[in-house]
Amino acid sequence: MTESLPVRIFPDRTAASRTLAEEVAALVRSINDSGRPAVLGLATGRTPLPFYAELTRLHREGKLSFARVVTFNLDEYLGLPGNHPESYRAFMQKELFGHVDIPVENIHIPDGMVGPAELEAHCAAYEEAIRAAGGIDFQLLGIGRTGHIGFNEPGSPRESRTRRVELDPITRQDAAPAFGGLEHVPEYAISMGCGTILEARRIALLAWGSAKAGIVREALTGPVTDQVSASFLQDHADATFYLDSEAGAEL
Repeated sequence: MTESLPVRIFPDRTAASRTLAEEVAALVRSINDSGRPAVLGLATGRTPLPFYAELTRLHREGKLSFARVVTFNLDEYLGLPGNHPESYRAFMQKELFGHVDIPVENIHIPDGMVGPAELEAHCAAYEEAIRAAGGIDFQLLGIGRTGHIGFNEPGSPRESRTRRVELDPITRQDAAPAFGGLEHVPEYAISMGCGTILEARRIALLAWGSAKAGIVREALTGPVTDQVSASFLQDHADATFYLDSEAGAEL
């Protein structure tokens, strides 16, 4: 079976994360040397943890500065304040931002506490901030069991932009342990749209473990369909899947 996208399979997630972290560090240095800040799109969840650990290590070793990096996170749960332990703002602070030299004003994460009346304007402002920063140079993605990238659940249009999304029952079920039960998991989130993500100049999707093998195969080799938003990456000029051996087992 031939893949439509570049796929790199590593013995484990640490090796994959180390390779990608070194590539991103080189990209940041190259963009900074050209005289502008590097713009990174970031993801949350368990998948990027080893990648963020590697970025932190490179920073600690003096090989990567975030002083001229601007970041945009993919998504945030609606209804969670930034200091809630399961908010993505708290996650990013704990796993990356608290360990590196990124200026606080360079960090962009959707506001989970935005009210219904302000929601549309907030999402439009997020899109405008990405445009004003010059677009995203590198976008990090995971893949959900529903095939989602960001929180673009099945049925998300290819041209979709940052907006409110309803979370799929499978996605909420997967988040339930972290929230101490399904009843505590938010039903909605703000997410960059598929169209927003696909405008990034370079994209890397990470996937680990046998539970992701089936959906990874579908995203890479199945039809391009809004039922699996990760399949849209098949048409991107510079998207690569970074997999451990288990996630790549069905290719």
